[in-house]
Amino acid sequence: MDERDRQDSAAHTSATAGRAGVRAASLYVVATPIGHLRDITLRALDVLASAAVVYAEDTRVSSALLAHHGIARRPRSLNAHNETARTEEVIGALARGEDVAIVTDAGTPAISDPGARIVRAVRDAGHRVVPIPGPSAIVAALSAAGLAAAQFHFAGFLPAKAGERDARLAALARIDAAIVIYEAPHRIADTVAALAAALDPARTLVVARELTKAFETIAAMPVGEAPAWLAADPDRRRGEFVLIVDAPVSTDAPDAALGDALRWIDALAPEMAPARAAHVVARMTGAPRDALYAHALGRKRERAR
Repeated sequence: MDERDRQDSAAHTSATAGRAGVRAASLYVVATPIGHLRDITLRALDVLASAAVVYAEDTRVSSALLAHHGIARRPRSLNAHNETARTEEVIGALARGEDVAIVTDAGTPAISDPGARIVRAVRDAGHRVVPIPGPSAIVAALSAAGLAAAQFHFAGFLPAKAGERDARLAALARIDAAIVIYEAPHRIADTVAALAAALDPARTLVVARELTKAFETIAAMPVGEAPAWLAADPDRRRGEFVLIVDAPVSTDAPDAALGDALRWIDALAPEMAPARAAHVVARMTGAPRDALYAHALGRKRERAR
């Protein structure tokens, strides 16, 4: 700890120490913006201004956020490489009655980011852990996805190695829920191609890119068409991604209304692409587009034989 850090810590301790001894301190898990700097709660700003120490995944990113909101603090680093050592520091600060806040570069700590190990250790040591809720890329993407699924499975980042990734996708394909995945720009093309190969091509994929930032994109398409959509524009492969694959298309016997819609698909399928036919018939009849697209794809394959 350098001299400035000691001064910050000492000032906070003297201001908050209990009259009968060391006060009970808390670890605050603070959600910060995923893009737009104004997407932060008033409570989060209060905590970041008053905690004795703020630990951040990238101190440069967090310093810019704090400065933007007029908070003159210098955060300390907390990342995957030093989380074990920082855990001891955090528990020591809490034992002295000093409140501690942790943040990541964007969103909520411990969600595919550092923080879970510290939270677990602090709780095991008998100290209070307080969530300060706010931005989350998962929730932001889900809220704008318009899913048919009633539940979702968060898979985080898929394995980097192709074999391990494909095995994971084979397991995820059996889950009757939407699948939520994080992805980075240098892997997005391979991951989308793997999704198209592993899953029913009629399942809807929502690509949420650069959420809350200037070039935010939220696009929905059948997963079978996603590789071509991604390849059509280099800008679509830039930024940070949340990928959401909606639940599998129902294979239940169609009711009368869906049966009529499928007959429309049969009539239109020779004249237009499956996706276009599904879109037109879904608008005309209100039948589920995913089911119509799956049927149109089947008819296309039959004609190709």
